[in-house]
Amino acid sequence: MTKERVMVFSRFERFWHWFQAVLIVALMITGFEVNGAYEWLGYEAAAQWHRWTAWVLIWLWVFAIFWHLITGEWKQYVPTPRGMIDVIRYYTVGIFDPGVSHPYKKTRLAKHNPVQRVAYSTFNILITPIIWITGLLYMFYNDWGALGLDGLITLSGVALVHTAAAFAMLVFFIGHVYMAGFTAKPFYGYLKAMLTGYEELEPHPDNSAGRPDRPNARPAP
Repeated sequence: MTKERVMVFSRFERFWHWFQAVLIVALMITGFEVNGAYEWLGYEAAAQWHRWTAWVLIWLWVFAIFWHLITGEWKQYVPTPRGMIDVIRYYTVGIFDPGVSHPYKKTRLAKHNPVQRVAYSTFNILITPIIWITGLLYMFYNDWGALGLDGLITLSGVALVHTAAAFAMLVFFIGHVYMAGFTAKPFYGYLKAMLTGYEELEPHPDNSAGRPDRPNARPAP
């Protein structure tokens, strides 16, 4: 079947993806140094850079949330059990067989397969808020009394949860890099798509959404 070149990832999505990746790497490097894993910048410098980078990432997240809500792209992350078993079977067994193709047929309006949806939803709804909330609590420790938090939580407890969430983010990051770099056919396919925005997809009505040259196509959500 002849495939068509489709704009899957918008300019903002690509900017958000790569900028967020750079910020997360910077936060992990400085954060683990603050926790004493190694010494490079020095504690004070690492802590300062960690705080600055955290604020930039928080504002990026706020803007990304707003963008996803007004564009309807948040629907791309809603988990679904449909096709989940087939995708899991492909990632665990079929991926090692050159003759087996990915069972999920991506479209412009359904760009993430069931496994990706669960992984990204876990990152966005669980890991990210924990990082966000514990990080802010840690930064504003001196204001706990005014907020009525004294006696309810401890600094060591907040630090422990924050570090655990950081390790969860590290695991997600490693898994994401592995999936992006080693599960595509060709291997550079996902990387190329996130750089250019375009992918070669099978013809589907969803792929025409939002294109002015196809006025009868249904709009993007």
